[in-house]
Amino acid sequence: MAGARLVGGTAVARAAAIGVALALSFGALGAVPASAAGTGPLDGVWRMDGYGTLVTVAGGSLRTYDTTRVSCLPGAVTARQVGSPGANGATRYGEGPVASMTFTPEGRRHAVLALDDAAGVRRLERLPALPERCRQSVDAGPLAVFDRFWATFAENYPFFAAKGIDWQAVRARYRPLVTPDTPDAQLQQILIDMIRPLDDAHTALVHQGRTVYFGLRPGTRVPTTDLRARAAANVARQLVAPARTFGQGKLVVAELPGRLGYLRVDSFDGYAAGDSFQEQTAELDRALDALLPHDATAGADPLRGLVIDVRLNGGGSDALGLRIASRLTDRAYTAYRKVARNDPDDPTRFTRPQPITVRPSTAPRWTGPVALLTSGSSVSAAETFTQALMGRAPRVTRIGENTQGVFSDVLFRPLGNDPEGKDWAVFLPNEKYLDARGRTFDGPGIPPRLRAPVFTEEDLAHGRDSALTLARQVLTTS
Repeated sequence: MAGARLVGGTAVARAAAIGVALALSFGALGAVPASAAGTGPLDGVWRMDGYGTLVTVAGGSLRTYDTTRVSCLPGAVTARQVGSPGANGATRYGEGPVASMTFTPEGRRHAVLALDDAAGVRRLERLPALPERCRQSVDAGPLAVFDRFWATFAENYPFFAAKGIDWQAVRARYRPLVTPDTPDAQLQQILIDMIRPLDDAHTALVHQGRTVYFGLRPGTRVPTTDLRARAAANVARQLVAPARTFGQGKLVVAELPGRLGYLRVDSFDGYAAGDSFQEQTAELDRALDALLPHDATAGADPLRGLVIDVRLNGGGSDALGLRIASRLTDRAYTAYRKVARNDPDDPTRFTRPQPITVRPSTAPRWTGPVALLTSGSSVSAAETFTQALMGRAPRVTRIGENTQGVFSDVLFRPLGNDPEGKDWAVFLPNEKYLDARGRTFDGPGIPPRLRAPVFTEEDLAHGRDSALTLARQVLTTS
C-alpha cells in the first residue's frame, strides 16, 4: 500500500494532500451530484466492504464519502474517467489524463476497485441511494469532531486488544473534557492524548493543514538528513566502486567485494517528479536493470549474492515492493494475505483473506542468495516488502533489527468540513497482513534471522557498518 512515511510531519501532510483514503493522488475536481441519474454500469452509489467508504459514480466522475455510525463526510478522493471502458466494463479513473485506478463491475450489484500502486483490490456492493446523512451539512464543532474521531477508530482500528487499549474507557475519560466552547488547542491535545498510547506509526493527527502528531514505536530513531548522510558514507567504504543512483536519489545500486550486488531502497515512493505510478515503475525498472543486467546473472562472472538495504526506508507503495520481489524468484508464491475490518461493532470481524501473489518477472531475475538489511526505521511498505520475501526460496537472510511494526494501508479521514482535511483530519490503519500461519507482525515488527547493530553512534563514528559486514560474510560463505 501506500502507507504513512516515517519522516515526520512534511510527508504525512503530503499523504493527506494526495488522499491516502484510497492511497491515490487525485485533484479536487468537484463533488459528484448524489442525485445524478447514472447511465453506465458503474453509475450509482457503492459501499466498500470494510474501510467505511462509499463511492459515487455519475457522469464520468467519481468521489468518495467517509462514514461512521455518527457521520458521513465528503472524502478526499475525486476523479474523472480516463478513456473508454473496456469490454468487461472496466473503467479507468484519475486526475487529468493520468489514470490511477480501475473500477470494474461484476454484474449489477457488485464491483471491484483496483489501485495501481496498492496490493490487492477493494470489493464493493451497490446501494439504492446515497444515505441521507451524507447530504446534510457538516457540524465542525468540537463535540462533533471528537465524536467522529472516536468513532473512526472504534469502527476501523484493528489492534486495540493487541495493545491492551479499552477504547470505550478512553471515550469515557476524555469526552467529558470537551464542550461546544473547547478551544482548538485544547481539543488537539485531547485527541493526541487518546491515541498516543497506541505507539502506532500509522496514526497521525492533522490540524489546520499541519501534522501535529504521528505515532512511533518507543525507541525508534527517525532518519534525519545527517543520519542518512553518515550511514551512506559508511556503506560507501565497503563498495568496490562509486554507487549509481536512480529514482531521485531514493534507489542506490552498487557492487560489494566478492561479486555481491547491493541495492539500497530509501523509499517505495517519489522515484519520479510526477505522481504517475507508471513513471515510478519505469524508474524502478531502470535501477533493477542496472543491478541485474543479463551478464550479471548468466555471464562468465555472475553475481554470488545480493544485499538489499531497507534500513532507512519510510514506506510508500506495496506494489513497488512486489515488483522488486518479482525479480528475485522463478516461481509464483504468496507474499501475504490481506484482511480489513468490516464490522463497526465487532473488532474481530474482517473481510475474506485476499492472497497477494509474487509472480516472476519477464525481466532478468536473481534467484540466488539474498540478504535483507532491516531496522526499526524500516516502515510500512518496507515491511510488506520484507514480508513478501519471507515465502521466497531459497530463503532470504534477514539481518539487523526488527522492523517498525506497521503494515496496513492508511486511511485518511477528514473530521471537519474540509474534504482535504485542512481543518481536522486523522490517519489510521484498518488492515492486517497475515503470514502463512495467520499471524500478523503489527506491533513488534518482523524480526531478523541474524541480529546486528544498525547505524549505532559507535559504528558511525568509526566508519563501520556491522550489519552490512555480516551480510557480506553470510553471502560469501553460503
